[in-house]
Amino acid sequence: MTAIRAYAAQSPSSGVAPFSLVRRQPRADDVVIEIDYCGICHTDIHFVHNDWGMTQYPVVPGHEIVGRVSAVGSGVRRFAVGDRVGVGCLVDSCRACASCNDGLEQYCERGWVATYNGIDREDGSPTYGGYSERIVVSERFVLRMPDALDPAAAAPLLCAGITTYSPLRHFGVANGHRVAVVGMGGLGHMGVKFARALGADVTLFTRSSDKREEALRCGAHDVVVSSDPAQMQAAAARFDFILDTVPVAHDLNPYVNALKRDGTLILVGMLAPTDPPLHTLPLVFARRRIAGSLIGGLPETQQMLDFCAEHGIVCDIERLDIRNINEAYVRMQRGDVRYRFVIDMATLRGV
Repeated sequence: MTAIRAYAAQSPSSGVAPFSLVRRQPRADDVVIEIDYCGICHTDIHFVHNDWGMTQYPVVPGHEIVGRVSAVGSGVRRFAVGDRVGVGCLVDSCRACASCNDGLEQYCERGWVATYNGIDREDGSPTYGGYSERIVVSERFVLRMPDALDPAAAAPLLCAGITTYSPLRHFGVANGHRVAVVGMGGLGHMGVKFARALGADVTLFTRSSDKREEALRCGAHDVVVSSDPAQMQAAAARFDFILDTVPVAHDLNPYVNALKRDGTLILVGMLAPTDPPLHTLPLVFARRRIAGSLIGGLPETQQMLDFCAEHGIVCDIERLDIRNINEAYVRMQRGDVRYRFVIDMATLRGV
């Protein structure tokens, strides 16, 4: 295939800039997708800056991809040219382990292949993500985008959406449960929307009282300012589930104390040691649990998209000209976006 336009980082300090890459010729099970929109995730920033020490440069980020099918391999049966489709955080897995057989490819026991900064299982080439004109992906890892969803606002569902939907469904959140969401960012605002749509009584924990109106607009019934000791004391032993979306180390103990007996604190954002240390006595004496969750498998992600179409749920976004991406990264790092940037790829084709 011919070279296509993309944006890539060449080093931790280079920023993201125009780049040319060549996608593989489609294999029998491949779908070729012309990308219309790609959301920006905080993970993209971590990889661009090599914050986790695993970036292989050049890196083309982007794992919240929506576009149209432009070609299919000879063995593809589920998609046809012209279909609107999506690609999320993973583009392959071993396809044979117990997790893959259960449709839980995100827990592949041999390791899944990330949409970018991964290694293709068949030819050993690096994977490049959605900051590009086109992508080629096995049909197993392609999702059908419901027509009812705005394609730009639906793009972040493929990461922020499924990251919050999956644990709420797995742990059985339903009508009558009391659910709290910690943090009102890209993940948090989706957690509020999903918990409300599932029938729960929803509260937002936030350090800033100025998030109240936004939280209520997204579906929260109540807001607790976590920096206020009196409000936190009033929230003690109140919740069946707490979905913690905060991505940096923070004190979990107040949220454990806010759980009912048998309540569950679910971590989806923090990938660091607890700081300060976790007090285990409140866990033991009230049979509380702390759990984690990682995105979702392909069947569940499709279920989530269909649920969003049924309930009119999309992400709150700001459309972005790709030429302004480095400024967008700076804004994201200071929390200046409500709540997800989405690149309009028409701006890339005009570069």
